[in-house]
Order: sequence, then structure tokens, then C-alpha cells
Amino acid sequence: MKNNRMMNLEKKMDCLDILGLPEGCIATTISLTSPRDACRLALVASTFRWASQSDDVWDKFLPTDYKDIISRGNHHLFSIKPKKDLYFYLCHRPILIDAGTKSFSLEKSTGKKCFMLAARDLTIVWGDTPRYWRWISLPESRFSEVAELLDVCWLEVRGKIKTSMLSPNTTYSAYLVFTTKSSPHGFEYHAAESSVGISGQESETRAVCLDPDGAKRYRYQIVPRRMGLFHRRFGNIMRGEELSSPLDGNAEFPKQRDDMWTEVLLGEFYIKEGQDSELEISLMEVKSGSWKSGLIIEGIEIRPKGNTSD
Repeated sequence: MKNNRMMNLEKKMDCLDILGLPEGCIATTISLTSPRDACRLALVASTFRWASQSDDVWDKFLPTDYKDIISRGNHHLFSIKPKKDLYFYLCHRPILIDAGTKSFSLEKSTGKKCFMLAARDLTIVWGDTPRYWRWISLPESRFSEVAELLDVCWLEVRGKIKTSMLSPNTTYSAYLVFTTKSSPHGFEYHAAESSVGISGQESETRAVCLDPDGAKRYRYQIVPRRMGLFHRRFGNIMRGEELSSPLDGNAEFPKQRDDMWTEVLLGEFYIKEGQDSELEISLMEVKSGSWKSGLIIEGIEIRPKGNTSD
């Protein structure tokens, strides 16, 4: 058996053989890995560092249709060079496309495509009725307008996107991105229902909580139940309200994003290679009959599963 010293020597010789290859060959090899691996290899040796900066490498990591997508929005991005800089620009700064009704960005570790459908790109029932909804501008939003819910008992929001716009062989997650006024009403104890799926096919449905404090409220509901009937009723009286329809523990609860908005998972779906269909995403709360207000919708974000918001 070879001792450790001999094995380490052979590894060094293998490394020297690789470093002796032409830079173009090394660049081609790196382009077959991933953006994350390319950045790591750049730290190994100067030969890898120069090869990993190559436009040929980063052109492989950019989506094949990135030029078409950019042309639908911010044309000045074509002047960004090298392509590695363009790649990371798109990772950290979502760009507006389609007359500002969508945003486009890249997942940093893989280069997979991410989109957000602006509230103006969604179908919101009663959305153009000033009594129920109004359109406002917020400085913290990437879009020029967001939709503020004034008062409705029938909440219905729908969005669509072509699957060909998304990265193939990828599991995506869809999120409602929203915020609330200081005193949102009507979402405290009633879950909405979300649906995500291909148009004309069976869709996945989930129970969704739109109350930013929903997780805390749910935990509060659990405790009195264990303390007995008297304490449960006493707790409700102290709050001045009855829990007419407690949230289910399986519901999706909202989470704070890095950009200070809030998001809640609506569902997941897998994009197949060559798939050319329409993905439909919906959110409804029409069963409780309660009036709802205080919700401000920025849009629906669609990004690879496991990728966190920026």
C-alpha cells in the first residue's frame, strides 16, 4: 500500500499537470462547473484565477436568453464588461423588464433565473375599484406602484408566467411579497388558500396565513388548549375575542425578508426541460366572509427552491 507521503506527492504532480494546460483548456473545464466552483477555483492558483475571469466561462453561466431578457428592460447593461461583472450585477440588482411589470435577477450560486411579477402584472379582483383597493408608490418597492387593500370580503389574486421563461430542470418556489399597515384586519385567524400549477392541470394547494404575526398567534392558541377549558376561555376573554377559526399548524406563515418586505410561500413546482406551458399562481380567501384590510402587495416572486430573498 502507498504511504501518505507518496499519495500527497502524486496529488501535487496531478495539480502541476493541470496547471500546465493552456489557459483556454482550463477555462473550458471551469465553465462546466458552477459559478460558486469558479470563484473557489480562483483562489487555488493564479492560472485558475485568470482562467476563471474569462468571458467564455461567465457566458456559460449566464442564461442562454439573457440578452433577450435584458433587451426588454435596461439596455445599458450590455455595456457592462467583463461578463463576470454583468453576472454579479444581475445577482444583486434585480432589473425591471416588460414596462416595469416584472423584475429579473439571477441566483448567485447557480445562475438560475428569478422573476417577480409586480402587483400591476397580477389579476386582483376589484383591484381597479377605489372603494376596495388603491394604487400607491412606496420608496422601498422596486416597482413604481403597489396595491393597497382598503376593504374587501372577497380576496382573490392571480398571476401567470410562461414556463419557458424559467430555468429548466429546476424546482421553483412562488412567494407572495407584501407588507401591512400598522393594524391589518381580517387575517388574524383565517387562512387563505394558495394554488400553484400548470394551466389546465391539477394544482397544488396550501393553507396560507397573511397575518405577519400569525406564527406568534398560533403558538398562543396552542398554550391555553393544554391548560384546560377554563384557562382557554379566560385567555380569550382577556383578549376580548373568540378564536372562531384557529389557524392550522400546517399553514404557511409569513417571514421577514432581507429587503424589509414580508413573504409567504404559496407553493412549489418543477420546470422540465423543453416545457412550454403557462404556470398559474393564485391566492384566495373567500370562505370566512370577514372583511379584510391593511395588506399591501408588491408582487409574486418566483425563484429556485432554497434560494433566500435579497
